[in-house]
Amino acid sequence: MRLKFPFIERLLHNRFFRQMLASALDLVPVISVTLFFQILVIQQPIPEAGRFVAGILLVVAGLTFFIQGLKFGLFPLGESMAHAFVRKGSPFWILAFAFALGFGATIAEPALMAVADEAARIASDGGAIEPTPEARKSYALGLRLTIAVAVGCALIISTIRIIRGWPLPYVIIAGYFGVAIMTIFAPPEIIGVAYDSGGVTTSTITVPLVTALGVGLSSSIPGRNPVSDGFGLIALSALMPMIFVMGYGIVR
Repeated sequence: MRLKFPFIERLLHNRFFRQMLASALDLVPVISVTLFFQILVIQQPIPEAGRFVAGILLVVAGLTFFIQGLKFGLFPLGESMAHAFVRKGSPFWILAFAFALGFGATIAEPALMAVADEAARIASDGGAIEPTPEARKSYALGLRLTIAVAVGCALIISTIRIIRGWPLPYVIIAGYFGVAIMTIFAPPEIIGVAYDSGGVTTSTITVPLVTALGVGLSSSIPGRNPVSDGFGLIALSALMPMIFVMGYGIVR
């Protein structure tokens, strides 16, 4: 005889609860590795175990709300705006929207803020800039603006690629050829920052909006395939900041 628990059954069919359970399962490998090395290799108890557990619960809740927000808000909004601009029929406004989206999403990226501040601190300690708070703030802001402009330009190129039907590999190969050339002329102290700047642009805010833009455009333009044409924008968004930041280092 099967026992019925209506509350548990309703809970298991709840979309939000299922997403929270999936987020918890996604964290299991990370938590397992951490506990394994902490307990069996380092052989020390977990410091402040209560805070550790509370932090894990907050991460699970944060991931759940973030993913739900992407599904219900950012993805539909980005795709609907891309559809609307295609229906408007003006290439200028499509490109302007792509640049503004890339610039706005990147300048607000938390990972970029952290890396820019750290780069400014290291540059100040190393004597590359004046050791003053104003110089560090100016350097970090200039780095953030340069990367944001780079991502905006990357989305312009990506949008033109979708409209024109250019093969993605050719665009990526040309971009990395530009990275190799810039690496030769860039100051050594900026190269590492430039290479890392490509990674920090593809984070929590930028990725969903850029992906939604690509899928929306490729779905709206006749003859384009969302699978083959709608993706690849993130790759170019990670590539262009390398070129722009090395250029920033040369000019500065």
